[in-house]
Amino acid sequence: MKQRTLAGRQVSAIGLGAMPLSMNNDKEYPSFEDAVATVHAALDAGVTLIDTADIYAPAWDQMGHNERIVAEALSTWDGDASTIFVATKGGITRSEGEVFGRDGSEAYLRKAVEKSLEILGVDQIELYQYHRPDRWRVYGDIMKTLAGLQEDGLVRAVGISNASVEEIQIALDVLGEGNLASVQNEFSPKHPGSIGELRFCAEHDIAFLPWSPLGGTGGGARSVGDRFSAFREVAEAHGVSPQRVVLAWELALDPHVIPIPGARRAASIIDSAQAADLELSADEVTRLSASVGIFD
Repeated sequence: MKQRTLAGRQVSAIGLGAMPLSMNNDKEYPSFEDAVATVHAALDAGVTLIDTADIYAPAWDQMGHNERIVAEALSTWDGDASTIFVATKGGITRSEGEVFGRDGSEAYLRKAVEKSLEILGVDQIELYQYHRPDRWRVYGDIMKTLAGLQEDGLVRAVGISNASVEEIQIALDVLGEGNLASVQNEFSPKHPGSIGELRFCAEHDIAFLPWSPLGGTGGGARSVGDRFSAFREVAEAHGVSPQRVVLAWELALDPHVIPIPGARRAASIIDSAQAADLELSADEVTRLSASVGIFD
């Protein structure tokens, strides 16, 4: 598979968003064994980037469920697991009654990192991403906490998620230019509004990881060709799925883009992985961008 740069390492141009294996809008989850098999299928297809988070779980009292799937998949895969880049996230709380909150305190994030290290079975997290802003706290102070976790050797690289351009700039101010590894925001034909953050990341040599790059786990990904005819028409011209065209389009927007499509079935991630080899013409990219309101 073609490669892109993330936190100074080469990773597959298409990653695996592992969330749907443990948490999705349909509330339908594969068995633990089938979930591990889906991760194995991704790895066998050349995917070397897996994105997870402590919050991804079927219920509030199963925090870490998704990280456990990833850890089991890596420990049982017959390939070289040392070549796989695992990114996780923290900063969202989940308590009894499915009450969600956010906590960017140093005490909470340090405890969350230590728990993720334990579940993943590693001494250092390759990329730790601050999941969602805690609006009760100063964003710069939270970035100082992440810098401290990095200095202590618990995490190798720092990323942020669901961030505005202003918050990306704050992270750069605190961490230093070149020390913010990634920004993970929602971006797809359904949600093109993060194009400003994508372009800002490109200007500052920061990897941009679109989450829900196909439109989400509630059917958006399945119906992307029906909802966005331009992608269906380009797919028909190439003899591939509309989903593969969506991912190829995102890759064509900028070399810093690394989509992380989710998957509950092996067939889905195998199809997604092939998007890295789909070459779209400049005219096709322009047409697809214009169809969702993105212009140069």
